Amino acid sequence: MKTSSILLSIAAFALMAANAAEARTPVIEHFNTTDTTALGATFSNVSMQRSAQDMTVGMTIDLASTPMKGDRVITYTPVIKNGSDSVCLTPVSIYGRTRWLQYQRNGKHPSEITSEIAYRYSERPQTMAYTESAPYAEWMNGASLLLRRTDYGCCQKMIDREDVPLASWRQVVYKPTFRYVTPVASTGKQFDLSGRAYVDFPVNLTVIYPDYRRNSIELAKIIATIDSIRSDLDVTVDSISIKGFASPEGPYDNNIRLAKGRTEALKTYVQNLYRFPEGFITTDYEPEDWEGLREFVATHDISNREEILAIIDSDLAPDPKNTKIQTTFPEQYQFLLATVYPALRHSDYKISYTVRTFTDVEEIRRVFSSEPNKLSLNEMFLLAQTYTPGSEEYNEVFETAVRMFPTDSVANLNAANAAMQSELYTEASKYLNKAGHSAEAEYARCIHNTLTGNYSDAALHLRSALDKGITIDAGELATLREVLDSAPENQK
Repeated sequence: MKTSSILLSIAAFALMAANAAEARTPVIEHFNTTDTTALGATFSNVSMQRSAQDMTVGMTIDLASTPMKGDRVITYTPVIKNGSDSVCLTPVSIYGRTRWLQYQRNGKHPSEITSEIAYRYSERPQTMAYTESAPYAEWMNGASLLLRRTDYGCCQKMIDREDVPLASWRQVVYKPTFRYVTPVASTGKQFDLSGRAYVDFPVNLTVIYPDYRRNSIELAKIIATIDSIRSDLDVTVDSISIKGFASPEGPYDNNIRLAKGRTEALKTYVQNLYRFPEGFITTDYEPEDWEGLREFVATHDISNREEILAIIDSDLAPDPKNTKIQTTFPEQYQFLLATVYPALRHSDYKISYTVRTFTDVEEIRRVFSSEPNKLSLNEMFLLAQTYTPGSEEYNEVFETAVRMFPTDSVANLNAANAAMQSELYTEASKYLNKAGHSAEAEYARCIHNTLTGNYSDAALHLRSALDKGITIDAGELATLREVLDSAPENQK
């Protein structure tokens, strides 16, 4: 009897569908096999292989030296067994001369055999390749493969039976537990809505004329923004801020006066419409919008762009800076004065508001479907718990959450877990880059690297997660370590 032990390290991988990224479920097969001649025949090249639906057993059977009496039947039956569960595969039967003739005439064979591979002893093959399958069942994980020899005498009477172990098979499949983090419940959901208006003023004046040029349109933009928030029953407006900007032409001191005065004029206009409490509207001003001018020059292909940028970035005072551009590059200056400077005279406004807290899940569901921007991360998380993990609705909640809160580490971590659960590993990688460095985030990176075959990095992130105090089920941790330890050297 010759025994060999084979560990197929990451030998079988079930290919998983992933968007633009190859990802595999790590599977380790432990297979121990025994070549034996103890039953009157030699059994070698034994194999057990699992597919998605079947367990297939293969072997080479050498029948050359099998002894036989004419009134006997010998059956060799492979048996997959684990505890009280077992399944018998198709037996190979060798018939002595007398029994073979009876079998041919009457179709009589041992009563417990319903199908078989039957040979007359004198016509038996010297060796045969045996391959048979049985539907896979979970109990087969950890099963043994036995070879059962059963001898039958006359009248189909069983006179002897012996089982000899041929192999054992165990499959370790890494199925991670994704650790979602519950976002901290928000005590107040405060948001800002910003806009920009281009209110025109007559030259050197700080008085608003609502019908002057495009003022009716620009003022309507501000009013519509304020009204859209004030009319929402879920929202409370907290404050409004306005910041006015003037363009760089003209004396700097006069631009201070214009920027400040025009900002106050817009504040007064809004205050007269709504009668907000004292201090509700705050103002600020920028005498000359050099930053806006620089952005335009840097992003447009105009002559002498670098030289003009150097002047804008210089330490010159505002008036000399504007004069130098005008005198050094008069053609470009006229272009900027006509096409860019008017847009530098603008008023930026910001409305700060608070959205009430939602506690009823059905109400959260309703708000999510129409106005997800009103929900906190915690409220979206509560909604996700009502769906099946991995479902389309479940994933949509976490995708929306990270879209609403793109820099939040918890939102990114949960979105990464949802993406991995749906086998979207490329998307998960993007989210993990912004998921922070908590124990849960480190374990998520461990899972991602394990499922995408980067076992060396997976081991590093596992160590980091454990150092940071993550709790992992003992069975899952043992399986994960077995996968990482058994990884091929070129993947460690």
